[in-house]
Amino acid sequence: MMSTGGASQTGLELVDRDESGVDRAFRADVLKGLSQDHKAIPARWLYDDAGSQLFEDITQVAEYYPTRAETEILTDRSSEFAEAIAPGCAVVEFGSGSSVKTPLLLGAIGPAAYVPLDISGDFLRASAQKLSDKFPGLPVYPVEADFMRKVSLPAQVADIPKLGFFPGSTIGNMVARTSVDLLRTMRDTLSDSGGNTAQLLIGMDLIKDERVLTAAYDDAAGVTAQFNLNLLRRINRELDGDIPVDRMRHIARWNDDFARIEMHCEALENMEFTVAGQSFAMAKGDTIHTENSHKFSRRSASTLLLAGGWTPVRRWTDSAGLFSLILAEASINRSAP
Repeated sequence: MMSTGGASQTGLELVDRDESGVDRAFRADVLKGLSQDHKAIPARWLYDDAGSQLFEDITQVAEYYPTRAETEILTDRSSEFAEAIAPGCAVVEFGSGSSVKTPLLLGAIGPAAYVPLDISGDFLRASAQKLSDKFPGLPVYPVEADFMRKVSLPAQVADIPKLGFFPGSTIGNMVARTSVDLLRTMRDTLSDSGGNTAQLLIGMDLIKDERVLTAAYDDAAGVTAQFNLNLLRRINRELDGDIPVDRMRHIARWNDDFARIEMHCEALENMEFTVAGQSFAMAKGDTIHTENSHKFSRRSASTLLLAGGWTPVRRWTDSAGLFSLILAEASINRSAP
């Protein structure tokens, strides 16, 4: 439990760990993903404490435009956010707060409380503390949880309007089915018994020139490469693995059929390794698919949100038209027009 400026704060541990402290879902996803012919691990596992910090570093490299574009929107349209978002709401952020973007939103709308949700506990608590220091009168309730599942929010925000905040186009990291499932889960997490209509402010990256896209995910300084390869180091550390990370390399490529950037870890030679007592093999050139970053048009963004139970009500883009922030409201369930 943390306390800052007299504000009551709570940290809830909701991650399912075994007796040795290993996240059961992490182990299950890794073993399942490595057992497939086309190896793949869900992108959310890139974000342990080290991965979360590396991603913060990525946002500062010259090639990575989304953070700058989204920050521009939050800065230049702050008065519009204040008009469109329910007053006195609790901001529920799906992922630990960005040191730049989250304060801009909180400063613009003056919420009643802030609830960051994140699976990376230490990073969550550190970022929550920074937000508390910046907004000493704001109650902050960090919840360590896997937000891919419905999360029970602290009782202190049970009956006040909720604004979900999901910046950075993280929704683009998922395949369509998982994105829809997450949006529906967010709707369940943000709903309450008081009849308040939940809102969601979500970032979605836009389709643009392929050269701009690939550079953003394979920067010259190699920060994104370290972020990607950190997943393998995490597997070795937490799941008793011996993946030869020095014989793997990061690659990023545009898949036009699916309108997405794909990140992979590619084997530079034939190799065998073990993870959690299970044996695996990769041939030279085989990859572990670690992340998708889907890019959206106005229509595809609307279709995705509607499928997940949200109706878009406002849209904003940066001056260069690179990125969008969309405000949506929870839709009423209906089976006909």
